[in-house]
Amino acid sequence: MPNNSILTNTASMTALQTLSAHNRTLDVTQDRVSTGHKVTGAVDDASSFAIAQGLRSDLKAYAAVQQGMANARGVLTVALAGANTFSDLMGDLKERIISGMNPGNTTQQQAILQQDFSAMLGTMRTVLENAAYNGTNILIETAVPFNTVVGQVNDLAVIADIDGSTLTIRGQRVDFVWANLALEDVTTNAAAQAALAQWETQFQTVGMALGQLGADWRLLDSQDKSIGEVADTQEVGLGNIVDADLAKESARLQALQVKQDLVVTTLSIANTRPNTILQLYKS
Repeated sequence: MPNNSILTNTASMTALQTLSAHNRTLDVTQDRVSTGHKVTGAVDDASSFAIAQGLRSDLKAYAAVQQGMANARGVLTVALAGANTFSDLMGDLKERIISGMNPGNTTQQQAILQQDFSAMLGTMRTVLENAAYNGTNILIETAVPFNTVVGQVNDLAVIADIDGSTLTIRGQRVDFVWANLALEDVTTNAAAQAALAQWETQFQTVGMALGQLGADWRLLDSQDKSIGEVADTQEVGLGNIVDADLAKESARLQALQVKQDLVVTTLSIANTRPNTILQLYKS
């Protein structure tokens, strides 16, 4: 039998409890619509949030790895450009050498060819010195550049995965090539003949350097793509865990807003019941 007390309005309290519970559900749905997430903290779903935090940590780590490889890509790009230009200039240098082998040259012509030969070597040295990216040059030994005896290859270690593993970009001592060519001259036909033999040897060395740089580029590019694919997969997995279905949540929000209006109306009706009972004392 309904309670007709004016001191305890059971219907009103029931409606108020329903409204409070409904508002909590409405707040959750509104948060999902506004943030786009169904899991924003451990309170929402502790296990899912813990997994999501682990994935977020991995994604940051993958971003750091990709940044490291992007830097290595810059070093390799500049090195390849420098080595290609150096190789092209070696073709021009050979032209001077062949011209210097001409027995019909006068002494003055031979001297002019030597000037061109030396100027070309200067340009080639500048190309190598400028083949640096972010302070790294893998074509020369920066501590003792252009030395045929002292120095070592400038290998570049690059982080390749979030487990700390690395890959190596092999340095190429193209400055050795330059130094060996710089020992030659074309002041005489015989000197030019010797310079040509040296040129042939050093041109093969440059070809090998270009081949290794190209191979390292392909290795780096392959690893970069692999890391990118893994990171994308992690991103999708994270989204499956924490992202809200906005179409579904929007429809639910509209339904909850309608229900809220009904609950408020019910509460209003319940709150009028004591006034109805008081009317009995006025009749």
